[in-house]
Amino acid sequence: MLAILERIDPDSDRIDLLVDLVDCLRPRPRWVWQRQDDPVQKVRTLTQLLKGNPAQAWALRRYITTLLENRRHTSLYSDIGILSNDGFVTELKRRIAYRFLPPALNDLYLSDALNQVLYREDDYEWIRAVPNHDWMELFDVIANAPPPIDATPDRARYVTLMGLLDAIRTLSCRICALGLEPRLVHSYSEIEDFDSPFLMQNIEVNDYLDEYARYLDGKIEQPEPARHLLVMLDQCEEVVLKIRRGAMSSGTSVALTYLLVALQQSINRLHKLLYLVDVSGSLPSAPTVDLEAMASRQEGLVASGKRLAAIALAEELIEAHNTKYEVRGFMRDNVDLLARNVTENASRTGEHYIAESRRDLRHMFTASAGAGFIVGFMAMFKIMLGYLRTAPLVEAFLFSMNYSLGFILVHVLHFTIATKQPAMTAQRIAASLHRADNGRGLDVDSLAELVNKVFRTQIVAVLGNVLLAFPVAWAIAVGYKAINGSHIVDPAKAHHLLHDIDPIHSPALFYAAIAGIWLFVAGLISGYYDNKALYTRMGQRVRQLRGLRRLLGEERLGRFADYVEDNLGGLMGNFFFGIMLGMTGTVGYLLGLPLDIRHVTFSTANLATALVGLDYRLPVETVVNAATGVALIGAVNLVVSFGLALWVAMRSRKIRFKRGILLVRAMGRRMIASPIDFFLGPKDQPVSTVLLERDTK
Repeated sequence: MLAILERIDPDSDRIDLLVDLVDCLRPRPRWVWQRQDDPVQKVRTLTQLLKGNPAQAWALRRYITTLLENRRHTSLYSDIGILSNDGFVTELKRRIAYRFLPPALNDLYLSDALNQVLYREDDYEWIRAVPNHDWMELFDVIANAPPPIDATPDRARYVTLMGLLDAIRTLSCRICALGLEPRLVHSYSEIEDFDSPFLMQNIEVNDYLDEYARYLDGKIEQPEPARHLLVMLDQCEEVVLKIRRGAMSSGTSVALTYLLVALQQSINRLHKLLYLVDVSGSLPSAPTVDLEAMASRQEGLVASGKRLAAIALAEELIEAHNTKYEVRGFMRDNVDLLARNVTENASRTGEHYIAESRRDLRHMFTASAGAGFIVGFMAMFKIMLGYLRTAPLVEAFLFSMNYSLGFILVHVLHFTIATKQPAMTAQRIAASLHRADNGRGLDVDSLAELVNKVFRTQIVAVLGNVLLAFPVAWAIAVGYKAINGSHIVDPAKAHHLLHDIDPIHSPALFYAAIAGIWLFVAGLISGYYDNKALYTRMGQRVRQLRGLRRLLGEERLGRFADYVEDNLGGLMGNFFFGIMLGMTGTVGYLLGLPLDIRHVTFSTANLATALVGLDYRLPVETVVNAATGVALIGAVNLVVSFGLALWVAMRSRKIRFKRGILLVRAMGRRMIASPIDFFLGPKDQPVSTVLLERDTK
């Protein structure tokens, strides 16, 4: 470190010496860290060396000043850490490409110099690990170093200030452009009824900067505080929040979500830059800069708010620079907002999959039994399609259409596939977690009540599917034998069907997990298309089809349009779920991978078909093993789909529920207190009582 300080040329603008100096401060990778490799101690050592040699401190100050004077600052403050205007897909492709081959650097820009000095992706971690007062002490030693008698004054502060002012103008123009984007105006049409705050803030910024220029020229004592500008920025933030809240009911898109994230980032950065350049001392700090929290890290030393804010901004810029090509963080920041709106739609749908009383449980059993009836025929059609011996892709298409059309028929008839419930009810549970979190912890008892309702509803739905799919498939197999004189499956095929559901000697449970993943994906697809139907005003678009109006008439077209808008998610989720079930086996065959699916309701139907095909000549152990396989397949279907859906729903709401044992205890108390109600639900109340409670609410 001392050798590097001795080599510093004060008038050089080469950055290699600064790179070497930072390398001395940077700790080695974590797996080789030692106590003497502590970055805090290294920063303190550098401070003491400079204190002991003021000439070297001044040389370092002059060297850094030369670097700052010869590079442009604006892009560092206005671009780093803020999404570009290129859009989500373009930005994603750019980041992926730059992960493999970074762009060429230009010594003209300070942001590229930062790229050369802090080139490791984890540099921001050790920089944040150094306490603020240590950085301040080091900067004070460098800034207050006594210059030689013949030293010329430097312009570092002036250059930095001008860079901040240029960045303020750039950010203001960007906010104005983003705020007038058609997507944003479409989502908040009220903005056209009055002066746009996005346009007005740009006017205020230009007035403020013009006055600031007169202040720098010495024509006025100091510029007016930017209070009117802050009011405009607050109004811009209110519009962003209103659009986000409105997206819960009117839907959103990836492009709109990306636009809102970029807009909020630009507003936050503009707040911070205005606070730093303010000379009146009357502007509040940016809401995203917690000065009190930073001050608590000072270990008793008093520092001004602006210095703390400057350090906070520097740390933010360094972290954003280190992660500017990170794909995971980019996806998280944008997709989480979109997932919140998508899962919110699924959450509202999930409310229909939760039975509140025994009456509701009976309705659920009836609906799931109807689905089991249809699945019995779907299983028979799949077996018949397999006998066609078509090409693999043709067979996959036929299987997919059998699944898709069957599931759509189940949806149209208002029946219920039990395994489709978890992806929906998980969103409902996550939404309840969010609403119950009032700052004093979660209401575990209310959550236990909801989980109990989901549990018993799921059990009843599975029983409804299975108890009717089995006899229907059995009746079809027996009827086929009576009509044609031969079984629908020969003994070899029957043994193959039994082997497919063997939980021990076949990968049936692994395939059941794959089906659980597709069930989860189908739930996301349903939420996505429900969101899309709202955002694109699907019902209104259907009503505008003149040809369909002539065919159906105005009244029928209106009902059809309402049905499409209300059920697009369910229809598309079922359609794509069928595609995924039908294509998985063929894709596995083409790729040479062990891929297939096992679904509890179809496995039940196949068990009945195999029993008839073998004339019931099976050992009891084989039947028990097959029945166990069906039960385990159902359990895996439910656990995988529910677990994934709950995990995504909680992440989209940024919820971390770590007190699972409290939920288990609450569930146990409910079961011990009233085991019958735990499994069957509370007794039905008279209709008059239900109506009275509803009116009271």
